[in-house]
Amino acid sequence: MTADQPARAAFVPESGAHEVVDLGDLGARLGSWRPRLVASDLDGTFLTSTGEVSPRNHAVMAACRAAGIPFVGVTGRGPRLLESVRGALDGQGIAVLAQGGYVVDLERDEVLRTVGMSREVATAVIESIERVAGDLIVAVEDAAEQADAMAPLRVQHGFDWPYPEPAHLLPRHEVLPVGAVLKVFLRSSRLDEDELLARARAVVDPRVAELTHAGLGFIEVLPPGVTKATGLAVALDHFGARFSDVLVFGDMPNDLPMIEAVTAAGGRAVAMANAHPAVRAAASDRTSGSDADGVARYVEAVLALEEPGV
Repeated sequence: MTADQPARAAFVPESGAHEVVDLGDLGARLGSWRPRLVASDLDGTFLTSTGEVSPRNHAVMAACRAAGIPFVGVTGRGPRLLESVRGALDGQGIAVLAQGGYVVDLERDEVLRTVGMSREVATAVIESIERVAGDLIVAVEDAAEQADAMAPLRVQHGFDWPYPEPAHLLPRHEVLPVGAVLKVFLRSSRLDEDELLARARAVVDPRVAELTHAGLGFIEVLPPGVTKATGLAVALDHFGARFSDVLVFGDMPNDLPMIEAVTAAGGRAVAMANAHPAVRAAASDRTSGSDADGVARYVEAVLALEEPGV
């Protein structure tokens, strides 16, 4: 926490990361349903708090693929962090990045989706939010071309970016590029991400921009219709699957669109023990924390169930 950030007395995701959850009679809860695809958020879900894939999670990802069940990573990480995502997923299958705005076939190294927002729209959205939230600190991911999307993040001085990666530190008036952006990050020195998101959603029409946060102390502004659900839909089309076939794991509000889409279709959504309260409320089940192999524990139990009728 920097000196100008407020003390966070509310939700602390790390508090449940090591918690082990008893799954009980999973077979009774699932009935005859079995997944045809597993989708998982990465940070706070499939990755440990140190950003690594545990041996147990790695093994269960391989077990899914050996059983003919695709394993899809769905993350807020942008294309600049593609290699870290590729490594986490063993370079196989589809990766959904940038909250759904950038989807990649890792094996063919082919970009299946990239969606940008104009500088004019981004500027107008930032101004609208600042009218109800006060001055904000801005960072931006480029999106005009694939090469731009891989360029270093454009960061206003004082943003306090959480990842150790190259970044262009710029004055506020130079942060937004001339061309399109993949997404915009907004940080407040006095509001936490939940309060900032609530104020932003009160003044920004979802037909203009999608707003979310990933529990990192700032909110994200994306092109309209860009969510983890619409990004996951690209992967589902690739594999010939439906939302009703999906077993999905998540921990933060940016996971809610895919959790809600899967649940509404009849699939299964699982919240981590360290999940945000909104995610726990939306998910149909719960598993252990991200530092206690929560994804692996749940998927192992599912794979151990006999197929219906056997």
